[in-house]
Amino acid sequence: MNGMTKLGGMGLALAALVVVADQAVKAWILTGLNLPQIATLKVLGPFYLTMVWNPGVSFGFLQAQHDLVRWALAAFSIAVAVMLAVWVRRTERPLFAVAVGLVMGGAVGNVIDRIRFGAVADFVDVSRIGFFPWVFNVADSAISIGICLLLLDMLRQDGRERAAKTAGDAA
Repeated sequence: MNGMTKLGGMGLALAALVVVADQAVKAWILTGLNLPQIATLKVLGPFYLTMVWNPGVSFGFLQAQHDLVRWALAAFSIAVAVMLAVWVRRTERPLFAVAVGLVMGGAVGNVIDRIRFGAVADFVDVSRIGFFPWVFNVADSAISIGICLLLLDMLRQDGRERAAKTAGDAA
């Protein structure tokens, strides 16, 4: 099969949807709500909107205080997104397509911020719950969910391969 599968196209479309949603929410946070001026806004219970400019990768890991690191992280994110796009094109596994679409979209959403602002706009704050101290955004959420789904897909695929091998050995 040389072309893109329907599921591959779905994965790419989901990535585009994540980018649009992430950037739309960030535009509202930055300009509509003007969160950089407000700093923190209580929404409901332990859920706050808190403006954090994250120069690192997801959840503040690997801080990029220098421009060289910023551009290296941007280039790495773009490379990962391109590799995932190539990888997902021919998939026949729905869960894999969704997972890769989420990771790609999240990576591109955050790289747009890194290029535009020099840091990623984070604002979802549930740190008052006590066990999750990070402030994050829509793109980070998509990446995290996508990675969990990738792991689940790998486990399912391994299980199918073991079952096929067992059935083949029994025959």
